[in-house]
Amino acid sequence: MNYRQFILDSEGNPQPQPDLLAWVRYWQSHEELIRVAVTQIGPALVSTVFLRTDHNFGFEGGPVFWETLIFGGKLDEKCVRCGGTREQAEAMHCDWVAKVMKAEGVVPVD
Repeated sequence: MNYRQFILDSEGNPQPQPDLLAWVRYWQSHEELIRVAVTQIGPALVSTVFLRTDHNFGFEGGPVFWETLIFGGKLDEKCVRCGGTREQAEAMHCDWVAKVMKAEGVVPVD
């Protein structure tokens, strides 16, 4: 059985929640877990979030849980998604922070 709605376990990784009412109650009291990371780089904002539902929508491959979206700057409206774990979502966020820094001409500080 394919479940569409998910919650996060104690390590922040997606777990199916077949009970829709339990899923709604969980997110009412855990809304802060949706945001993975937000990074401002000049005029651009890089935001990575947990989508709460599988966004694969029947395409090939596994479930899609995480989304990184760029607001503003040279990569405005760039959107990428991935499945997997919170750790993978954090890595995706870091990857896109580096890409935005390069696009905006921002030199990283060591």
